[in-house]
Amino acid sequence: MSKDKKKSEFISHGIAAQNRKARHDYTILSTIEAGIVLRGVEVKSLRLGRAQLNEAWAGERDGELFLFNLYIPEYQSGVLSRFDVRGLRKLLIKRKERNQIFAAISRDRRTVVPLDVFFNDRGLAKVTLGIAEGKQKADKRHAAAERDWKRDKARLLRNK
Repeated sequence: MSKDKKKSEFISHGIAAQNRKARHDYTILSTIEAGIVLRGVEVKSLRLGRAQLNEAWAGERDGELFLFNLYIPEYQSGVLSRFDVRGLRKLLIKRKERNQIFAAISRDRRTVVPLDVFFNDRGLAKVTLGIAEGKQKADKRHAAAERDWKRDKARLLRNK
């Protein structure tokens, strides 16, 4: 197999990491797309698709929006520069959207949860933030029962 036909291990565009549990634990009220400030080796590691968003959250620090606890493992292919694998990462967002998020956090007691990290068509790293409200245990059970009923209903209609 020649070099140009060899499958690339990097993600050039598409989803690099997802937080699947966020939609289970929270009711997502609205979503906002934000840029994320990364170093070169962080981008290379993110392109390998090994990042984890499970425990990540977004919040305010000094009037700026940051992503806390996003895990990006170190890139192992001969690069000497090291970085904090769970460090702060600044989010790039328009002022109007930033003010909307800050108001939701402080006034409405909402949570800002990262839903996924992806590369857009231009190859830039972006994160989808969800302004969310926490679910109670009963809400989670109701959502699971509703999902099961929809699946069973579709199965019954398909078999008729």
